[in-house]
Amino acid sequence: MAEENQVIHCNTTEAWEEQLHKGNENKKLLVVDFTAWSYGPCQLIGPILAELAKKNPEITFLKVYVDELKIVSEKWGVDAVPTFLFLKEGKVVDKIVGAKKDELRTKVVKHAAVASPTDDICPTRDTYPTGATATSSESATATCTATATSTATSTDTA
Repeated sequence: MAEENQVIHCNTTEAWEEQLHKGNENKKLLVVDFTAWSYGPCQLIGPILAELAKKNPEITFLKVYVDELKIVSEKWGVDAVPTFLFLKEGKVVDKIVGAKKDELRTKVVKHAAVASPTDDICPTRDTYPTGATATSSESATATCTATATSTATSTDTA
């Protein structure tokens, strides 16, 4: 099995079921790359997925080779490669078909923000008064900056 913050290769149905079960049990977001060895675009997006896995430990990244696990690919409605499924508690919450690296990065960031509650890492209203925004070094994410600013603004106008 892969180390933490790496893409986990599911080479058997049992390995796939185990990862799916773990994701459901701990309510972690799973990003699944349905791929093929022989298709160039699949190989080109692989390093991007590995980079995202290292940067987003709150998400589990899986790789499924459609030629090896046809039954899994068919069950999840995958009919093109690469296909990325974003799964939460066993349900598809997002999907990308094709080697669209910018869209993949964007959706991982979007879902990572949902996967980790902002209350734990965002500054409070007291930290950033109305109209103030955090610099990138002060804020954990751009999402937190927007949340802190909009919360302060909406509270003051109420």
